[in-house]
Amino acid sequence: MADPIHEAQNIQSISQAQRLKRTNVPLGNSDATKFDQILHQEQTQLQREIKFSQHAQSRLEERSIQMNDQDYLRLQSAIQKINDKGGKDSLVLMDDRAFVVNAPNQTVITAMDSAAIKENVFTNIDSAIII
Repeated sequence: MADPIHEAQNIQSISQAQRLKRTNVPLGNSDATKFDQILHQEQTQLQREIKFSQHAQSRLEERSIQMNDQDYLRLQSAIQKINDKGGKDSLVLMDDRAFVVNAPNQTVITAMDSAAIKENVFTNIDSAIII
């Protein structure tokens, strides 16, 4: 009588070998070019995405600062403008909120609501944008 566990292991081994065999097909030039294009698009998208530092995330929660997709796009656009002008650590004033961002890293360092903005001194910034 055959050992069912041993047979199951053999079936798994064969399945894995067949799967590797199928995926080991060389790419043609057009496939490699498509891959390179997709990779470049994904890398570009990642570079444009905004990151929030742990401190900024805490401030968003503490101050109940809400952001929708449009707000993210506006902030992303502001950071791109700052980068285009050579700014590094910048103040972004958007409606009744303020964000200190590190533009080259696409990172929000801190976030403030209207109450926190009043009578506040912003230090260690080299530029500001109002959107």
